[in-house]
Amino acid sequence: MSTEPPVIPGVRRSFVDANGVRFHVTEAGPADGRPVLALHGWPQHHYLWRDLLTEPPAGLRIIAPDLPGYGWSGPAPHRWAKDDVATDVLALMDTLDLDRVLLVGHDWGAFIGYRMVLRCPERFDGYVCANMAHPWVRPETMAPHLWRFWYQVPVATAGAWLLRNTKALNRLFRGASDLSPAEARVFVDRFRDPVCARASRDTYRTFLTRELPAATRQSPPPRVTVPIRAVFGYRDRALHPDMVSAETAKADDYTVEFVDATHFVVDERPEIIRAKLVELAEQTAAA
Repeated sequence: MSTEPPVIPGVRRSFVDANGVRFHVTEAGPADGRPVLALHGWPQHHYLWRDLLTEPPAGLRIIAPDLPGYGWSGPAPHRWAKDDVATDVLALMDTLDLDRVLLVGHDWGAFIGYRMVLRCPERFDGYVCANMAHPWVRPETMAPHLWRFWYQVPVATAGAWLLRNTKALNRLFRGASDLSPAEARVFVDRFRDPVCARASRDTYRTFLTRELPAATRQSPPPRVTVPIRAVFGYRDRALHPDMVSAETAKADDYTVEFVDATHFVVDERPEIIRAKLVELAEQTAAA
């Protein structure tokens, strides 16, 4: 197992302390460019954004941190409640002097992105969201698809041991993505680190025991004014297209594009993510 981050040509790396987390942060593009904050999901890290980091769109500064406990960031000082992670990332933005950003997120990174957009809309010019249910999904819409979350139970219970042995993660990537074995290995091997394995366990344990039950009792979140461009790989085995429907999204400016990809749409269709980001940057240039 390599203990060094994967090589991405031209990327600047740093460690930034914010809210009790030692973030590993990767950046590319002009230092004075328009900032784009890119948040990865599970079971990945900053390398998810290798396409944008290798060749940043003109005028954009791509900033892709490893979330607490993942990749090369230090452990989370909490049990990975998503609102706590959102607070960590907002603190990172403060430390980096990022008043406003364009946001792009995938999987849990996209979930956290929604939490931040709902909490602090004034800090986000626009949001590209990849393969994550929007926060206005009603329980009656979610209920028929809860069986899709079966994989979360072993991660939440035996997760730390299971992931450090990596066989389960290798099977997940083989069965649920179009990634090559070499691409998958960049992500899988990192979970041999007990910090990463524990972060995974806590991510799902907190979701299943606290956040999912709470979501069935709470009222839907308020309407969002931040422009949202959702991208959804319709071969996703964990999420259903109904969970990203424009008809149920309480947002002033929300669109969704369904594409031929698995849950790992950022890896498999990076050109679509790039196009959505560039388009949104142009549309919000005067924001």
